Amino acid sequence: MDRGEAERFIRQFHHEQPTAGDAAPRVRAVLAEIGRTGTYEHTADELAFGARVAWRNSARCIGRLYWRSLVVRDLRHVTSADDIAAHCFEHLRQAGNGGRIRPVISVFAPDRPGRPGPRIVNDQLVRYAGHRTPEGPWSGDPRGGPLTARAVGLGWKRDQEAFQILPLMVRERPDARPEWYELPDDSVLEVPLSHPDHAWFASLGLRWYAVPAISDMTLEIGGVRYAAAPFNGWYMGTEIGARNLADGERYDLLPVVADRLGLDRSAERTLWRDRALVELNVAVLHSFHEAGVTMADHHTESQRFLRHIERESRHGRETPADWSWIVPPVSGSATPVFHRYYDPVDPSLRPAFLART
Repeated sequence: MDRGEAERFIRQFHHEQPTAGDAAPRVRAVLAEIGRTGTYEHTADELAFGARVAWRNSARCIGRLYWRSLVVRDLRHVTSADDIAAHCFEHLRQAGNGGRIRPVISVFAPDRPGRPGPRIVNDQLVRYAGHRTPEGPWSGDPRGGPLTARAVGLGWKRDQEAFQILPLMVRERPDARPEWYELPDDSVLEVPLSHPDHAWFASLGLRWYAVPAISDMTLEIGGVRYAAAPFNGWYMGTEIGARNLADGERYDLLPVVADRLGLDRSAERTLWRDRALVELNVAVLHSFHEAGVTMADHHTESQRFLRHIERESRHGRETPADWSWIVPPVSGSATPVFHRYYDPVDPSLRPAFLART
């Protein structure tokens, strides 16, 4: 345990939360606890503050304007795989909220000296399965291929459906065999995709889930690591329309959509990819709106991000940002986030969501 990291966080908490009072007594208590046990326990308020600031510090996220609104579920007492899975399903229900998506994080037991905490194997709580068919092409989402193979190895049965939801896989500790759990129907909100101008689009049978809950990152707050801490915001349309469904390494739907639109694919100069990509994104935004499910378009979210930067500047804080992630994958130069530089990303910035090691 890094005593300096712990002290810095406690002082930051007390600085940004004036009602918390003088930091000195709490610093002394934390350092004494580290001396006795090798770690320390956050208060509920410290945990909530740390999780929200970790979102604020996430350089790859364009949706940080609402970081203060993150709902923090303190589940540090939960350690069994069965209970973790049940709480993950409840996380999806609360975040889905009937379509009015809420940012939520569920924080399970942390790593402690000699007692590592639980791990969620899945990279997202909801992910579609994918596997190669005997003929060679992919069935489903290639991104889900490794998880699909792992789940099948544990006894799960896959099918040929293009949008089959993978089970949730949980380890009670890093060296434990994963337990797997089918997601209850009422925990997964999905949106069938249609197009406002092309009735044939619905016949493609496309859909996507509403809550993008990341579950394979470690939340680090003041030196304490929570390796099982799934969190979500809401989707920006391009994440689905320009990446998940369009990328050649994912569902690769641009040729299918272009052919249904009657576009000329004989040469790249016809810009058939670009035209199909726009219509695919129109369908995603239209469908989520018609279903009453929260989704942002990339122009609006770009404007919100600049408001976030302005707000943080008024508080004397920099806003680290990775340009390659902040600029949308569609019409980047038509959005205000394209035409500027950002504060450099400091890999030591904490609290933070870290790639799990």
